[in-house]
Amino acid sequence: MQHYFSVEEPGLFQVFSISHLLVLGLFLILVLLLYLGRGPLRQPARSRTVRYSLAGILILCELSLNIWYVWGNRFDVRDTLPLELCSISLYLCVFMLLFQSLVIFRIVYFTGIGGALQAILTPALSYPFPHFRFIEFFAAHMAIILSVLYMLWVQGFRPRLRDVGITMIFLNILLVLILFINRLTGGNYMFLSHKPQTASLMDYLGPYPWYIVSLETVACVIFLLLYLPFAFKNRKKGSKNHNSRSYEI
Repeated sequence: MQHYFSVEEPGLFQVFSISHLLVLGLFLILVLLLYLGRGPLRQPARSRTVRYSLAGILILCELSLNIWYVWGNRFDVRDTLPLELCSISLYLCVFMLLFQSLVIFRIVYFTGIGGALQAILTPALSYPFPHFRFIEFFAAHMAIILSVLYMLWVQGFRPRLRDVGITMIFLNILLVLILFINRLTGGNYMFLSHKPQTASLMDYLGPYPWYIVSLETVACVIFLLLYLPFAFKNRKKGSKNHNSRSYEI
């Protein structure tokens, strides 16, 4: 049992290994089930249960991770503070779920899905299955995306085009703060000091510090792509309304 919680890295995580592919398959199934069940989940009691359950999973993941850090004498201000983008999105998702906050949704729709999806596909992870860290990592990131999709499909929240710009401003303010904290602690939060040791999208974005500028561009493109379905839907709705008015005239 201790082996599953050991802070010593028992082996390197392999991207798109069998365990990784199985987790991705499970994630797709959960997304599909959430989408198919979106109608019944709108019933108030069920909706409240799912919201609190997702919030509970996120809190449990974060709490257990920090207990593991302390228990294994692994806590270090250089790399264990909740200052990664996905960690910040996790906290935002908890407040979004508990308070049904549309304001938070309009930021975490982009940061949560964009950041957590990239983390799931190319994890900066050193522990393979069935280590605790492997399970906690994927559970937390999947719960972030499912929380956002829940608010989208069940609660009916929608992002706006202007929210892309608001989220980019939020990220740049965050970037300045994290750069200062990295300088203060010697850390590499949000990978602003150097690239991760494991394979990731950043390997294709140039050397330091230029990959940070590339990341800004990639983030903006990803956010626009995430908004694209709503742009088409709004355009189609606007066209339908225009045709309806023309017919009435």
